[in-house]
Amino acid sequence: MAIENTTGNNEFATIYTRDNLANDSCQEYDSPQARVFKIIVIGDSNVGKTCLTYRFCGGKFLKNPEATIGVDFRERTLQLEGENIKLQIWDTAGQERFRKSMVEHYYRNVHAIIFVYDVTSLSSFESLPEWIEECSRHSVPPMVPRILVGNKCDLRGAREVSTFVAQRLADSYNFPLFETSARDPAEKEHVDAIFLTLAYRLKNHKPLRLKQPSESNFIQLAGEQEEKTPCLC
Repeated sequence: MAIENTTGNNEFATIYTRDNLANDSCQEYDSPQARVFKIIVIGDSNVGKTCLTYRFCGGKFLKNPEATIGVDFRERTLQLEGENIKLQIWDTAGQERFRKSMVEHYYRNVHAIIFVYDVTSLSSFESLPEWIEECSRHSVPPMVPRILVGNKCDLRGAREVSTFVAQRLADSYNFPLFETSARDPAEKEHVDAIFLTLAYRLKNHKPLRLKQPSESNFIQLAGEQEEKTPCLC
């Protein structure tokens, strides 16, 4: 089951359905002209960050993954609406001793952030504010999209974090919330939908760039304004 927060965040309103995932817009492509987006996946150790990224990039569940040391790097190239998009996914270490030497590289030139917690581990959920604060300390711009993902939803009997509580935290940060499972083969399309929805958001985001007028242009505009101003004497 994949759940997405639809309250107050129209930027993430596009969700890929089973039909979307089956058509050619989500096939993999290898093109040197692809636009590249860097996505970092962060959260406590053992929440399933590596398994989520492996499920999306490799299409399989990674059994017995080793603890990530520093950062693992995966990528997948897609075609969305006729345009090639390459997602570079940085799977980061959750343990502090593996992060110290790499943390600056995590946040440099990042385009999107995925915060992952384990729905069967309340402590991993309670750590999310610290991870979110870490982003702020490293000056990640506020316009960089952030989403919240609760993993291991297949372990229903062991759940410690309810959807209601997770949704309340997501709403407090205005983050979309997804719940899924990297292990369950039936959830593969839902895992894909998380990354593809984010890719679609990045693809269509066009930052506004305002060109500052030069001094000569300012003088010219001021002169034109004086000519257009009627005499009131």
